[in-house]
Order: sequence, then C-alpha cells, then structure tokens
Amino acid sequence: MAKIIKWGILGLGKIAHKFASDLAKVQDAELYAVASRNALKSKEFKAQYKATKAYSSYEDLAKDTSVDAVYIATPHAFHKPHTILCLQHKKAVLCEKPFAMNLQEVEEMIACAKENKVLLMEALWTYFLPHYQFVIALVKSNKYGKLKQLKADFGFYTAYNTESRLFKKEVGGGSLLDIGIYPIFAALSTLGKPESINANATFFENGADSSCDISFNYKNVKAELHSTLLAETPTEAIFTFEKALVIIHTRFHEPTTVSIVTANTTETKDFNYKTIGYSYEIEHFNQLLRNHKIESNLMTFDFSKTLIQTLDNVREKIGLTYS
Repeated sequence: MAKIIKWGILGLGKIAHKFASDLAKVQDAELYAVASRNALKSKEFKAQYKATKAYSSYEDLAKDTSVDAVYIATPHAFHKPHTILCLQHKKAVLCEKPFAMNLQEVEEMIACAKENKVLLMEALWTYFLPHYQFVIALVKSNKYGKLKQLKADFGFYTAYNTESRLFKKEVGGGSLLDIGIYPIFAALSTLGKPESINANATFFENGADSSCDISFNYKNVKAELHSTLLAETPTEAIFTFEKALVIIHTRFHEPTTVSIVTANTTETKDFNYKTIGYSYEIEHFNQLLRNHKIESNLMTFDFSKTLIQTLDNVREKIGLTYS
C-alpha cells in the first residue's frame, strides 16, 4: 500500500480550486487542510472539496502535524515567505509558478529546503503533461531534423482592474510573470539558455506590464515569444524543424493536442486527458515525497533558477521593477 499523502492548500483563489479538483482524482492522496485569511472562504472551500480542516491562519496550517505536503497558491509576491514558513515546519512544498519574484528569493527558498531536508518543487504543471513531454522527446530525437525556430504566445483580454491580482504590480501582476512565463518556459525547456535576449513591453497606468515581446537568440535558432493581457491570441507553441512543423495547439500550456505537419501528411495526436492536468505534477510530487527526495529530477532547482533568472533578465530589458 502506498502511503496516503495528506495535502494542505495555502491560498484559496481560482487556481486552488483547479488543483483541489484534480487532487481528488489522484490515488493515495487526500486534501486534508485548507487555509485562507478569510475564515468564511476557508470553511466554504473545505466543504466543497471535503477537506478535514479549515484554517483562517497560514501559520496554523503549517503547524498541523498531520499535513505532509502544502500547495502554495497565494499571489507571486508571497511565495517566498509562505514557502519558507512551511519548510521550517518540515512540510514538503509545491509552490505555484513563478517560484518567487526574483533569483535571490528562489535561492533563499532552495537553501531553506536543503537546510531542513524537505522536498521543494516549483509547480509549473506544463512540464509534466504528456503532450509536452512528447514534444520535448521529439526535439531531443532529431526525428524531423534540427529545430530551426520556435514561436510561442499566451494572451487574453481582461478589463483593466487595479483590484484584481492580475494587474497589481506590487504582488507581481502583469503579463510577464503571470503568463509570459509559459512561452519563456517553452524556449528554455527545449532550447536551453539563449545566447542573447531582446525584449520590449507596453505598460498599464500603474506600471504593470500589459504585453511583452521577447526574442531569444541561439546559434542557429531564434525563439519568438509573446505575452499580453490586451487581446486574445492563439496561445500556441509552433516548432519549425528541418523536415516538419510541430504545433502544440491552443492552449499549449494545458492539456491539448499536437499536430505534426510534414510535406505529405498531417497527423494530430490526442492524449486523452481525463483531468484538468494538475494531476500529473501531483503524482510526480507524491512519488518524490514517498521516495524521500528533496528535489525533482524533472523540475530541478537548477531549471527553476534558470527560469527565474531569465525572467529577471527580461524585466531588466523592459525596465520593469518591483518594490
């Protein structure tokens, strides 16, 4: 019998609902405790997903000795303090992307995990999805020749609202950290670190970035990346190989299909997803925890550091700073 992993969720916004929904479909795991600063929200979430405990204090959840792992789903700016709170109470932590606000914060989180000998992983769910792993394998195989170009975008329109987390610069709101991270991830996970970066952005009245255009330059390849909160975009990832076009269809970062277009054929692969998609990272994390690991072999500390450092570099290029 596999050990049943008892989960806590810290921060009960929109993404926490998706995570809880998929957690219920994962074998040998249960939602044990939830926490929000709003006591009523915590009680309602507990009832909806049949959790055992509801807390109105993040500290109380972290102190609960029955909790094995904590999913942190608070706004970006709070990822570091909430992660460290849980790690110091010997809780394994799956922290939503972006891991933190900058490289220094991520390094502090990793150091804390190592010091306490506790598992820590960035929750960038795309990495664990079967369709994305399929495309990574294609890139590595050179089956269709060398990769010549990558185009990846992520955009949607939401009316500007300074009360929304999405637009609050002080908590990391804006297009880059919230959705631009996905096209950047697509480039880093398939092409590695770029030799140089070009980037420009537009901004809302409060200084949060509204859109960002980025070019990653490699020796023989270019990645054209785009994020925006101003308009709906295809939200695809298109890989141009010497002998084929590989398209991760909308929305490429979540469960979807992949088409392989050659000179003579078009083949579309359906991966028959049965969950929202968070189940894959949950299952990976649970197995790491059962095996007493403190770091993922897929979403490694080095990769998380490369990702946040790249985001830091892009922010420097576009003149985006956080207080």
